Amino acid sequence: MSRSPLIAPSLLSADFARLAEESQRVADADWLHFDVMDAHFVPNLTFGLPVMQAVRAVSPVPLDCHLMIEAPERWAPGYAEAGARNVTVHAEACEGDPRAVARDLRAAGSLAGLALKPGTPLEEYLDVLPVFDTLLVMTVEPGFGGQRFLAETLPKVRRARELVDTGHLTLLVEVDGGINTDTIEQAAAAGADVFVAGSAVYGADDPARAIAGLRAQAAAARQG
Repeated sequence: MSRSPLIAPSLLSADFARLAEESQRVADADWLHFDVMDAHFVPNLTFGLPVMQAVRAVSPVPLDCHLMIEAPERWAPGYAEAGARNVTVHAEACEGDPRAVARDLRAAGSLAGLALKPGTPLEEYLDVLPVFDTLLVMTVEPGFGGQRFLAETLPKVRRARELVDTGHLTLLVEVDGGINTDTIEQAAAAGADVFVAGSAVYGADDPARAIAGLRAQAAAARQG
């Protein structure tokens, strides 16, 4: 897998009344992060499959769907079938073996991702991660945008990077929450590959310039 930094602007920070235009404003990004919240697994409520299908039809970049929902086994394959590049489910939400969800997602045509909340230990899921394509380390508590970056989550990123570099895992390490010009270098130095950025991109006067700047910061930090 590519080790070039991937920037994934979060549509959660976009203007919900103009999602088609907002998706096109970030055409220079690598992925478009699409947060699905069900008001059960997390307290907030956002988008669902019909909105994802509408955005997928107009987005110039692949969709990275982050499902913060209960019973992901039931709902996740539909996002893959609708054309998402990557579909991530929360380990804490899976009712059965997460590996079954990964198999279903891959069979439906997407990459399979596993997300961990800040307090969830990586070690508890090392046996299932070999069948996943991405690991999403939450650097804030899931459910709301605009939160403060939790640096105490970075040891998980470092450990995942070590396992990838030593060949024990083959996946992309993704970080989500509080990523901006002040924090992306910490996450990149720890070993992240994919950086979800909300207001740092959509709150900028020039999103393309913001994306390029974040990508350059991440690349420089990873080179040491």
